[in-house]
Amino acid sequence: MEETPNTSHEHTEKTTNTSEENTTSETSQSESLAFNSRIDLGDLQQAVAKIKSELGKVIVGQEQMLEMLIVSILSDGHSLIEGVPGVAKTVTAKLLAKTLAVDFSRIQFTPDLMPSDILGTSVFNVKTNEFEFKKGPVFSNIVLIDEINRAPAKTQAALFEVMEERQITMDGIEYSMQPPFLVFATQNPIEQEGTYALPEAQLDRFLFKINVPYPSLAEEIKILENEHHRENKIALDLVTPVLSAEQIATYQKTIKKIIVESNLLKYIAAITDNTRNNANLFLGASPRASLAIMNASKAMAAIHGRDFVTPDDIKKIAPAVLSHRILLTPEREMEGITAEKVVQQIIETIEIPR
Repeated sequence: MEETPNTSHEHTEKTTNTSEENTTSETSQSESLAFNSRIDLGDLQQAVAKIKSELGKVIVGQEQMLEMLIVSILSDGHSLIEGVPGVAKTVTAKLLAKTLAVDFSRIQFTPDLMPSDILGTSVFNVKTNEFEFKKGPVFSNIVLIDEINRAPAKTQAALFEVMEERQITMDGIEYSMQPPFLVFATQNPIEQEGTYALPEAQLDRFLFKINVPYPSLAEEIKILENEHHRENKIALDLVTPVLSAEQIATYQKTIKKIIVESNLLKYIAAITDNTRNNANLFLGASPRASLAIMNASKAMAAIHGRDFVTPDDIKKIAPAVLSHRILLTPEREMEGITAEKVVQQIIETIEIPR
């Protein structure tokens, strides 16, 4: 009687070996896909989470506005916040400033406001028989300008130098701002009586223009519930400082190290260049817009724990950077097309780098 070869044992060994090879392959593949950040972003992410947590004690919803404002701080850029009255523009800016252990000042822009009311003025000192410069409220770290389009062009122009160069020149003497120096300005897009539209040169000095929408029904119910349960507690007293000026400076330096590949730099340039050759636009964006997209995209990547920028970061940032830097043709304005729609069309048109 012939013996039947024991193939079951061999089959088991082959199966075991194959299984081990597959396991080893999957392990090596998972190891190769594992992401190890080349820049330590742990502290930065924790700080951002704490800021959002503090603001969440008072602010309901408005996640996009909060994220953009945090990005503007990390990018060392100013923000213009636009929305109808009552959507927490001013409150959010004040609360955000409260989470930072830095100086804060608020300036209410009015039609009779003069440049000296913002920058300061020279006052004659009888004792010393000399003029002394008395600093205005702009000498602070976080400056909130409420209803920026309420003041005339002369007063608005007083912000040109300080917003761009972080200094003012008075009587031939330069006075530098202490870092961080950030301007948060609000304006109402609906009411136009007694207002003065910001010139394009000043709009270009804002990193972002953030549009604040109405809250959803669920969010509005939550707002009512929070206000009801808060009783006599003051909203500002609920928020505690999270970051110091030194920490902000450190994180701003960290942002500069975030990696942007050359194909993404070309992607940013292509988006900006399209605004200058677009049939829907009378005025396109300047190179300052490209720099703003790059720097803000770095900050967006960092707060999400990545040491490199992705196309999604750029697509998320671009509308807030470009919408206030471009001008529609009269024909498109009459058709009701908005700058935001044109920017979105441009982003969809440009091929995403792979």
